[in-house]
Amino acid sequence: MSDSKPSKKRKIEDECRVFNKEWTERYFFTDVGVKAVCLICHDTVAVFKEYNLKRHFQTKQTNFGSNLSKQELQKKATDLMKSLKKQQNVFEKTSSLQRNATKASFVLANKIAKQNKSFAEAEFIKDCMVDAVSVVCPEVISKVEAISLSRRTIVRRIDAIAMNIQDQVLTASVSFQWFSIALDESNDIQDTAQVLIYIRGIDENFEITEELLSMESLKDTVTGKDLYNSVINSLIRSRLSLDKLASITTDGAPSLIGKHCGLVTLMNDKIKEDFPSHSVLSFHCIIHQESLCRSSFKLKHVMDPVVRAVNLIRARGLNHRQFRSFLEDIEADFTDVLYHTNIRWLSMGKVLKRMWDVKEEVVLFFNMKDISCDFSREMECDEWLKEQNFVHFPLLKTRTVTQALSDKYSYQLTALRDEFIRRFADFKAIEGQFDLLSSPFACDVETAAEELQVELIDLQADNSLKRLFENKPLVEFYASLHSEKFINLKNFARKMFVIFASTYICEQTFSILKVNKSKNRSLLTDSNLQSVLRISTSNLTPNFNKLVKDCSQLHHSH
Repeated sequence: MSDSKPSKKRKIEDECRVFNKEWTERYFFTDVGVKAVCLICHDTVAVFKEYNLKRHFQTKQTNFGSNLSKQELQKKATDLMKSLKKQQNVFEKTSSLQRNATKASFVLANKIAKQNKSFAEAEFIKDCMVDAVSVVCPEVISKVEAISLSRRTIVRRIDAIAMNIQDQVLTASVSFQWFSIALDESNDIQDTAQVLIYIRGIDENFEITEELLSMESLKDTVTGKDLYNSVINSLIRSRLSLDKLASITTDGAPSLIGKHCGLVTLMNDKIKEDFPSHSVLSFHCIIHQESLCRSSFKLKHVMDPVVRAVNLIRARGLNHRQFRSFLEDIEADFTDVLYHTNIRWLSMGKVLKRMWDVKEEVVLFFNMKDISCDFSREMECDEWLKEQNFVHFPLLKTRTVTQALSDKYSYQLTALRDEFIRRFADFKAIEGQFDLLSSPFACDVETAAEELQVELIDLQADNSLKRLFENKPLVEFYASLHSEKFINLKNFARKMFVIFASTYICEQTFSILKVNKSKNRSLLTDSNLQSVLRISTSNLTPNFNKLVKDCSQLHHSH
C-alpha cells in the first residue's frame, strides 16, 4: 500500500508558461499580452502551451503555407505580424480618440451643471467649437465633431457625474467620527416641497467634508413626520449611524422644531431609543434668529419715510437718472441712494447712513422737482432724528432730544438685547465649549468636562504646543495633537468642528434650484434636478477617468 499523497491539480496560472518565439514560424502565432493570437485568423489561445497552438494550426490552418519554403514562411509570418501591429495601432488610435471625446463630453456636462445652464445649450456650445476649430485648426475638426453633446447625452453624463460625486461622499462618510446635518424645505415652481439635507462630517485626520447629502421631494403633506422619514431614509441610504450625529440645524419652522411632532423632537426620540447615552445638539439657524430679533426693534416710523423716498428716486427711471446727474453736478460725496431689503435686515443701517449723508441733497432734489414726500417733513421732526450723545452711536453726537425720547429708544435697545439673548439661548448654552475650542490655553480647566481636564492641563503646560497653536489654523492645530495623549480633546474638537451655525448653505442652494427649475424649465425631473444641485454645489472633483471607463464598459456590454 503506497504512502504517497495524491498530487494536487496544478492551476494554469501557476505553470508560468512563456511564449516561445519559434512558435511564430511554426504555427503562425504571436503573443499579445497574456494571450497568443493566430496571425492568420486572429483567434486567441489563452494558455502558452505548444500543444494548443499546434493543434489549432493543424486543424484550422491545414493547408496554409504548404507550398512555401522556410524562408518564405518566415517572411509571411513577419508580414502578418506587421499587418496585425498596424491594425492594433489603428484600433488603439480610434479607441484613444473615442475615450478623449467621451471625457470631453463629461467635462463639458460638468461645466454646464456647475453654471446652471440648460442641457440643450451643449449643442450650441458644440456648434461654436466646430466653427472656431474649422478656422483655427481645421485638421482636428473631426476630433471635435466626435464629442457627443446632444441633450440626451448631457442628461446621462450629468446623472453619472452626480452619482460619482455621491459615491465619493459615501466613501468619505464611512470614516466620519462625527457629522452634523442642516436642512430646510421650500416649494419649487410646481409646488413640490423640496427638502435639502446637507451633511458636514469629519474623519480621524480632521478632514472635513461638507456636501449635499440628499434632496427629498415631498409630493403630499409636509409634516414633521414626513420630514423625519426623509432624513432617516437619507441617513440609512448613506449608512450613517445616529450615534455619530453631533447636531441638527434648521430654520425654526413648526414642522422642524415642533414640541410634540417636529422633526427635531422625533429625531431625539429615535436617538434616545437606539442610543440612550447619546444626545444631539439642535440649533435654530443664526440668520433666521437675527431676522426675528429685528422684529422687536420698532423703527417703522423711521424706515417707512426713507423707503418711500428711495423708491421715489430709484423706482422711476427718469427720476433716478436726474438724481444721479444732480449729485454729479453738485459734486456730492455719493452718487446714489441704497435699496433696503427686509430679508437682509442688517442692510438697514447702511441705508439709513447713506440717506443721512445725502439728506440735504435729497430734500433739495424733491423741492426742485416739486415732489411731495413725507421724508422732507420728517427731517424737521426731532423724534425722527433722535440723535443723542452716545459713545457707540457716532451720528447721535450731532443733536440732542428730550429725555423722554432718549428713554424711549433706550428701552427699544434693551428689548432688542433681551430678544437676542432669548433667541440665541441654544448657542449660549454651549458658549463655554466654543470658548474651550477656540482658546484652549486660556480656558479655565475646572469648568471643562471631567474627561478633558487632565489633557487640558498637559496641553497648557506645553510651551511648544502653545507656539504651534499661535502659528497654525485651528483645525490643523487639533489635527497635529498626539492621538493617544489627547484622545478626548481631539474627539471633542471633531464634534465641535462639524456644527452648522446656520442653514445659509440650504438658502444658497434654493436660489440655485429656482434658477434651474424656472418657468422655462418647469419639466425638469426631480432626479435631474438633484443631479444638477449635487454637481453645482459640490466641492469634490469628479473622477472623469473612472466615468469614461464605466461608460466604455457599459457601451461594450450592450
